[in-house]
Amino acid sequence: MTILEASRKLGAAIQQDERFIRYAKAKIANDTDETLQKNIGEFNVTRMELDRVANEEVRDEEKVRELNEKLRSIYAEVMSSSVMAEYNAAKSDLDRMLNDINSVIMQCVEGAVPETCEPEQPSCTGSCSTCGGCH
Repeated sequence: MTILEASRKLGAAIQQDERFIRYAKAKIANDTDETLQKNIGEFNVTRMELDRVANEEVRDEEKVRELNEKLRSIYAEVMSSSVMAEYNAAKSDLDRMLNDINSVIMQCVEGAVPETCEPEQPSCTGSCSTCGGCH
C-alpha cells in the first residue's frame, strides 16, 4: 500500500466517523439557514463599512461608534443561533479529532513506534496566540 492509498483509506475512515458526520450535517444546516446567512452577510457588510469609515482621513467617531454597536449586536445574534452553536460544537469536535490524527502522524515522522503512539494532550499556556485549540 502506498502513502496515498493509506491516506485515502484514512480519509474514508474520517468520513465514516460520527464527528465528521455531525459536522457535515451541521455545516449543511448552517449554510441553508436563511436567517443565519442573512445575519452573517449583514455582519460582513457592516464590518467592511466600519473598516472604511475607520480609515477615512476625517474619521467620523460617532459613525464608528454606531457601526461598532451594530456589529456587536449582529455578532451576538449570529452566535446565539442554535444552528451556529451546533456548527461550532461539531467543528470543535472534528478539529480535536484532526489534531489527534496530526499528532500521531508527527510522532511517527519523528521516529515513534506507530502502534504505540498516543495523541499528545493539549496543554494550556494561557496565551491564545500559541493555542492549537481548546481542550
